[in-house]
Parts: sequence; C-alpha cells; structure tokens
Amino acid sequence: MSEQAGHAHVLESCLAAPQRLDALVQYANDSIVSKTVLDKPVGTITLFAFDRGQKLSEHTAPYDAVVQVVDGRGQVTIGGQAQEVVAGEIIIMPAHVPHAVDAVERFKMLLTMIRA
Repeated sequence: MSEQAGHAHVLESCLAAPQRLDALVQYANDSIVSKTVLDKPVGTITLFAFDRGQKLSEHTAPYDAVVQVVDGRGQVTIGGQAQEVVAGEIIIMPAHVPHAVDAVERFKMLLTMIRA
C-alpha cells in the first residue's frame, strides 16, 4: 500500500502540518457545513460550521462523542438537559443517550467519535 493510499481518510492539509481549526471550515448561510478531518475504523474527527438557527435533531449514537467548541456559541441537549457551550469548551455526549445540537448563533465545533 502506498503512503498516500494509507492516508486516504485524512484531511491532507493537516497531515504533519499545524492548521487553525476555525479556518478549516467556513460558514454558509442557512446551512451546516461539515468537513471530515480523520476517518478511521476506531473513530472519526469531523469539523462542523453551523449557521445561526441550524440544528441536528435529537438522535442517539452507539459511541461516545466529544464536542469541542471552536467558535461562537451553541446549545447541546443530552438526555433532555440543555447546556450552553461556547468557544473553548468541551462536552461529552455519552453513547446511547439522546442528544441534539442547536446553533444559538453561528458556531463551529470539532466532533470526535470513539468507536469502542
């Protein structure tokens, strides 16, 4: 397997080079934009940019997920309990617990899902 093929699920601009998280994904009007940073069998890292008012409706996932807020402010609801999250904060969404994400204002988050 070539070295390039081994990195097929890696955002190339981040491979062995520092990048600013807030610059890797841009806001789009009335949209949620996502960019996969890393996708491996053991987990994924995805960067999201939510325009104000956009949301991910309540759902469950079979794995724990860590949300790191990169920019702005949002609301994460876990098990019916809403929590405001702001840039610089993290929150863990436990496996099998219903959760939702709502953009109180434009915000960006890095989602790390561990498949274990």
